[in-house]
Amino acid sequence: MFITTTRPNDALIEQLLPILEEASQILLQEYQNYSAGYEFTIEEKHDDSPVTQADLKVNRFLLKHLAEITPELPVLSEESDYSARHAWSSCWMLDPLDGTKEFIHERDEFTINLSLIEGRETIFSVIVVPCEQVVYLGYLKDLPFKYSFSQQQWYQYQKTPYSTQAPVQIGLSHSSKNPKYQKFIEPIEKIRTVIRREAGSAYKFCMMLEGEIDIYPRFHPTSEWDTSSGQGLLESIGGGLLTLTGKPFEYNQRDTVLNGGFIAFRDQESKKIAFEALVQSGVLD
Repeated sequence: MFITTTRPNDALIEQLLPILEEASQILLQEYQNYSAGYEFTIEEKHDDSPVTQADLKVNRFLLKHLAEITPELPVLSEESDYSARHAWSSCWMLDPLDGTKEFIHERDEFTINLSLIEGRETIFSVIVVPCEQVVYLGYLKDLPFKYSFSQQQWYQYQKTPYSTQAPVQIGLSHSSKNPKYQKFIEPIEKIRTVIRREAGSAYKFCMMLEGEIDIYPRFHPTSEWDTSSGQGLLESIGGGLLTLTGKPFEYNQRDTVLNGGFIAFRDQESKKIAFEALVQSGVLD
């Protein structure tokens, strides 16, 4: 949960906030125009996934302004060339529109993901939710903040006691029709009440911060910019995101930006439940 707090005294957050607010407004305006039926360009990338004019517009805006405030940091973006990245010790990682399918299907659950990578880990994370006019952000070593653009109000995460009586909330994508997900959930249903919550891509990480999802399984590949911000925010509250064999994702370390499946969890109790279910279900067999 989040409680009201004062503005954090941090130079990077101070510089980023107006940029993130404007990027959020650009994406929200693009979404409203698209939903209203205005002319709108959607193309296919080399992997057949969609890219919209909104992705590209937000990408251009953020690349420009990140270069102004942190000229020493390159940006690894879904919409830009990342062939030179292996020489970078630190970089920004950007997905200007996470949840393109949500956007196209007129579901409000799309986000802007931005994270700061140092070495192989995420040290600063940002997830903007344009339709809610909020941003979640923070450093790996501190509890994260939430800021409401519309209310101009700061909040900070507050840990709450874990309840063994509460239902286990499982986050699933709208397109999660793979039988592996039901197979994974069945062992959990034997010991606890389960609530399934469907939501778009990185928006599920925001729901985890809000206490609305405890476990988020994903059994198909993702890209580094899909998970970096969410992983950093979850780790900062005592949760995390691990491969299906129990290792944390590392960033900007390999020839590919593709990762395999993962289990995300909001606390250590949820981690235990999730990985026991993974073994008992035989999903990995």
